[in-house]
Amino acid sequence: MNKPLIEIRSMDVAYKKQKVLRNVSISVFEKDFIGIIGPNGGGKTTLIKVIVGLLKPTSGAIEWTIERSDIGYLPQGRQLDDKFPISVKEVVASGLERGLRMGIRSSIQERKKIDEALERTGLTSLRSRPIGELSGGELQRTMLARATVSSPRLLVLDEPDTHVDNQFEMELYSLLKDLNAQMTILLVSHDIGTISPYIKTIACVNRNLHYHSSNEITNEQLKIYNCPIEIITHGTVPHRVMKEHKQF
Repeated sequence: MNKPLIEIRSMDVAYKKQKVLRNVSISVFEKDFIGIIGPNGGGKTTLIKVIVGLLKPTSGAIEWTIERSDIGYLPQGRQLDDKFPISVKEVVASGLERGLRMGIRSSIQERKKIDEALERTGLTSLRSRPIGELSGGELQRTMLARATVSSPRLLVLDEPDTHVDNQFEMELYSLLKDLNAQMTILLVSHDIGTISPYIKTIACVNRNLHYHSSNEITNEQLKIYNCPIEIITHGTVPHRVMKEHKQF
C-alpha cells in the first residue's frame, strides 16, 4: 500500500485545557475525497486546522509526506477585507509560491496557471474587478481559485458552499469531482446529502473520529460512530439533518 499523504495517530487537541478532539487517528491517501461531517462544535474545523498546520496537537502525532506548499486551503468564512485595494486576479496570484512580491514579474507558466484557475471558477470576466465589488459567491469563487492555482496535491475546504448561489453550489461539487482526478480532497460540509454523490469516503467527527470507507452511510452506522446526524430522504435527493447532541 502507498504511504499516506497525512497520517494522524492517537491525536488529542485542546483549547485552554479543554479537549476538542480525543484519540483521533486517520490516514489520508492519494486521490481520496473525504467528506468530513459531524455536529457543530464537534471538532471538524479544528481537525483541518491541524492538518494544514495552523494548530498543533496536545498529544499523539501527525506526519506529512508532502510539503506544506502542496496543500491548498479554503477556510470557513470571509477571509479578506473587502476595502483592501486588490483585484480578483491579484488574490488568485497570491496563491502561488511567490505570491505578490513586488518587482517580480510572473512567468508565462504562472500566468497560465492564473488564467486556468480563473476560467475553471468562472471568473475570467471579473479578473480585474476589486474584491470590494464582489458578491459573497463571487468572493468564494475567488478564494477557491486561489486555493487551487498552484495545483496542490491536497485540497482542504471548510464548508466552501457558504455564501454561494445554488447554481454555483452544483458547479462547485462537479468542479471538485474533476479536481479529484488530480488531487486529494478533504471537504467539511453540513449537508452530506448534497455532497454524497461526489465524495468517496466519510469521516464522522464528534470529538472522536470514525472513518467510513464509502460515500454511503446509514443511521445505524452514524449512531455507532456517535455522529448525531439523521439521514432523511426527500424525493430523490437525500438530506442530513443535525439532531440535538450532548456536549462532552
